[in-house]
Formats: sequence, structure tokens, C-alpha cells
Amino acid sequence: MNLLLAVPFVIPLLGAGITLLLRRSPRSKQIAGVVTLAAVVVDAVWLLWLTADGTVIASDAGGWAAPLGITLVADPLAALLLTVSSVVLLLVLLYAIGQDIGGLSSATPQTFHPLYLVLTAGVCLSFLAGDLFNLFVAFEVMLTASYALITQAPTRARVRATMIYTVVGLTSSILFLTGIALVYALVGTVNMADIAIKLDGAPDDLRMVLALLFLVVFGIKAAIVPLHFWLPDSYPVAITRISAIFAALLTKVAVYAIIRTQTLLFGGDDVSAVMLWIAIATMIVGILGALVQDDINRIMSFALVSHIGFMIFGLALNTVAGIAGVMVYLVHHIVVQATMFLVNGLVRQYVGHTSLRSIRGLTAVSPALALFFFLPAVSLAGIPPMSGFIAKVALFQAGVEAGGWLTWVGIGAGLLTSLLTIIAIFRVWTRAFWGTPLPDMLTARAELKRGPDAAGLRMMTVTTGVMVGVGVLVAVLGGPLVDLSFTAAHDLLDGGAYIEAVLPGGGS
Repeated sequence: MNLLLAVPFVIPLLGAGITLLLRRSPRSKQIAGVVTLAAVVVDAVWLLWLTADGTVIASDAGGWAAPLGITLVADPLAALLLTVSSVVLLLVLLYAIGQDIGGLSSATPQTFHPLYLVLTAGVCLSFLAGDLFNLFVAFEVMLTASYALITQAPTRARVRATMIYTVVGLTSSILFLTGIALVYALVGTVNMADIAIKLDGAPDDLRMVLALLFLVVFGIKAAIVPLHFWLPDSYPVAITRISAIFAALLTKVAVYAIIRTQTLLFGGDDVSAVMLWIAIATMIVGILGALVQDDINRIMSFALVSHIGFMIFGLALNTVAGIAGVMVYLVHHIVVQATMFLVNGLVRQYVGHTSLRSIRGLTAVSPALALFFFLPAVSLAGIPPMSGFIAKVALFQAGVEAGGWLTWVGIGAGLLTSLLTIIAIFRVWTRAFWGTPLPDMLTARAELKRGPDAAGLRMMTVTTGVMVGVGVLVAVLGGPLVDLSFTAAHDLLDGGAYIEAVLPGGGS
């Protein structure tokens, strides 16, 4: 078996076990977690280097050849998302360690580190799984850890949110298993490359039903409208480190699964029109929800829902340019969402909450904090030259090339959503960052900078600054990122390289 494909989920699981054994040594546990994630980052970058030209790497666990054995596959899409995700996971862990060093979090370090590494294993395996059953296992590993993580520092609100989150997660898992059973009954395999070959001969009606079922399964996890209701009630109440990683990654893993299944298994045509309507509704409903909120975390959560709509729009176009635009948007949005929630965590340290009703003058309290909010915010709104602008232009150009009245409606919805995102961001900026700060905010700043919490706060601030820098780097590397995305999009829509890597000779 190719060890490069095993490292991203085996090493985090080993790291989880080690950190569990080190429960009496907080510093050793922190070092073990950082070393584990650093190893995953190196491995992911290596895989990205090997697959950047369109190469697909496949490996069968235990020597059992596909389609019978467990197959792991890395193509440019999987390697790119693995790299970005592992970097974000590492930075959020460093932020969490800063919180623990400063005693600024009510999380339980004894359980946080093992659960966080198990979550990492689930995320990584989701990108590399070559069959539907192991994709299901990866989702369950990821979600089981997330069920426990969201209850860190339990409160009444968090327990309530966890109940909603868990029920929704279990419902989608049951539907996922149902979909796998139906696919196996139809074609006799769960290997995705093998399914792609055998589904070609299936009746069109059955293909469409299965495509819609998997769209619903992953649509629940991705929070597309009207399946989004759970997200704005769940993510904002979790502690910062958890809401940051959930907002950045969990919905994007679901979007990845939609891309993989709708392109490789179903060819995209079956449900393109449905996805366009979903994209339009998701963009508009999400951003309208953000405009009526008074809490920064809830504004960011509704904006997250809204911007999932952009990705569904690109996927619905079912063209190389559209898929490439989705990939650029995924990379941009993973980094920006994580950054925004880390910034909100710093706001909470100075103010004690994130409600716009009683925050003002944050620029005077911390100019660095204002800069850290401003840069990802303008990127989220799609203002040039940030990565959000590059991603939106890529999607809109793809829409213009695709044509059709519904596509033009989608472009119009995207432009309107971008404008409303600017208004939502401007509202946060003027109410929270302008004006004269409240006296207790200045007192809190002075106490934080002089007190025993200072070292932890510095580490949290530096980590957030590095995350902001990663977002700027995505914009600087926009050209190579677009080129890589087009290479990956060609492979996704063609499917030939993926199938040949998994089943040499077409499995015959």
C-alpha cells in the first residue's frame, strides 16, 4: 500500500491514542498534536506535488485489489483540499493551544486533543476514500468526534444545539446508508470507479433518483437551503476553536462529496437544473438571514450558508470552468471562514461576547484585530484583489460561457448576494470597529496584556495573523491555483484517469 495515502488518517489516529495516554502532561499532549498535524501537512503537500499534473494515485489496502478491497485515491482535487484542510487544522490547533496556555478557554484539554485528531482523521479519509462505504465510515468518524467536540464546555445552549446537530447528522447518515444499499443492489459494488462504469447502463430514471438522494444526503451536511436550518443554531454556540474548524471544513467536506459523486458517478446532467435552483435559493436565503442578525458569529454562520450556494452554482454548470471555479471557491472559503471565526474568538476575549448591540470601537482597542477582520471580510465580499474576488470572477465567467436563462438568474443571484454580503460586513465594521470604545473594553485590554493570560493571547493573535496571511497567499497564488483547478476539473468531468488508476484496463 502507498504509505503516502495512509499517513493522513493513520497518523492522526495514532496521535489521538498518544494524546489520550498523555492526559497528565498537557505540554507533551500539545507537542504530540502539533507534530502529528505537521506530519499530515508535509504528506499532503507531497501528494499535491505528485498529482498537480493530473496524475491520479490509487492504492489498495491489504493487497485486496479493487473493487473488492479498500481503495484510497488521491487526485488533484483530493490532494488540494487535503493540503488546505491540514494547514487550517494545524493553525486552529495552535490557536487552541494559545487559549489553553493563557487559561482563556473553558474547553477540556484532556478530551479536546484526542477528539480533534480523530476529527482530522475523518476529514482526511473523506478526501481519499475510493468507495462509498469508506466515505460513509470517514463521515461517521468525523461526525462522531464532532458530536463530542461541540459539547466542550457544556451550557444549556450548547446541549440544545448538540441535540439538533446530532439528530440532523444521524438522519443524513441513515439516508447515506440507504443510498449505498440502493447502489449496491443496482450495480453490485460500492467502489466508485466501478460504479461509474456500471451505472452507465442503468435506466435514466434510476440514475436521477440516486443522484437526487445523494444530493440530499450531502446537502444536509453542506447546509444547502432548505436543509440548512441546523447550522446557524449549532456553530455559533460552540467554543471558538470548534466553530472555526466546523465552519471551515465540515460543510466543505460535504461539498467535496457532492462534487465527487455528481461528477464521477452521475455525470452531473441528471440534476443540474435542480442544483441551479438550490444554489439560487441558498445564496439569497443565507445572506438575507445574515442581514437580520445582531451577533457576529450568527452573521458569519448565515454568510457561510449563503456562500455554499456559490459552490453549488459552479457545480450545477457541469463544465470544466464551472468545476474549476468551485475548487478555487472551496480553497478561498475554507481559509476565510476559519479566519473570521478565530477573529470572533479574539473579539470575545476583549469584550466577553460577540453581540453588535454592545460592541464599539474595537479598532482603538486593537488595531491588529481590526486588520485581521478587515482583510478576510473584504475577501468574503469578493472585493479585488482578494481571493474571494478571484473565485467569484471564475464562477461568473463560467456561468456566462454556459449560458441559459436559469444560469443568468444564478449569476444575478450571485451578484446580489455579493452586494448584500458587503452590506452585512460593512454593518459589522461600522458598529463593532468604529466609534469610541466602551470603558470596560479598554480595562479588559489592559488586564489581558498585563496579566498571566498575555502569553496565550499573543499566541492566539499571532496564529490568527498567520491565518490572515494564508488568505492573502491564496490571492497571490491565484494564477497557479486556477491552473491547477482546471487540470483537476478536466479529470473530474472525464473520469477516465480516475477509473484507470483504480481499475487498470477498466477492471476487465
